[in-house]
Formats: sequence, structure tokens, C-alpha cells
Amino acid sequence: MSRGVLLVESHPSSADRADEFNTWYEEVHIPEVLSLEGYISARRLRPLDGQGPYVSIYDIEGDDLQLVAKRLFTAARNGEFAMSDSMQLDPPPAMRFLELTVER
Repeated sequence: MSRGVLLVESHPSSADRADEFNTWYEEVHIPEVLSLEGYISARRLRPLDGQGPYVSIYDIEGDDLQLVAKRLFTAARNGEFAMSDSMQLDPPPAMRFLELTVER
């Protein structure tokens, strides 16, 4: 079974909506993503200096990580996520799927 991560960089839509964005992301969005097959756990980080994006790291695993990635896009396209306008969408969050090559 292959393992990897989904790395997401996102921003609140405005500084005055940061609390709303963080509550939605942590209480609604992360649980929705973790309900998908192959999404095992999540961590969320904020910049120490308050500048730049929040970073979410989802641990993923499966026989086919491309299929795990597709599940996320399919769920989004099918309206399975309760999205919030407290998240900046222009530009959209930066997302990267990465496969684990070595762990020590």
C-alpha cells in the first residue's frame, strides 16, 4: 500500500474573517475530507509571523494514490463539501499530492 500526503495552502477571504475561516476549516472541512476513503489524518499549521498561508497536511494511503486524489476532486465536484466564503478562492488554495518515498 502506498502512502503520501495532500499539502494544501489556503487563506481566509479577509483578515476580519480569519476566526470564521479557521472554525469552518477545523470543524467542518477537515472532518469532511477525512470521511473520504484513503484520507487517514490531518494536521493544520499557521504561520508563526501571521503572514502567509495556513497549511494543511492530510496523510493519505491506498493501493492507488491517484484514485485517492480523484476522490477529493469528485467529492468537491459533486457538492459533498460544505464550502465557506470565508476561504479565499481567488486565487484558489494551492494543493499538491505527494507520494512518500522514504521515512526514517
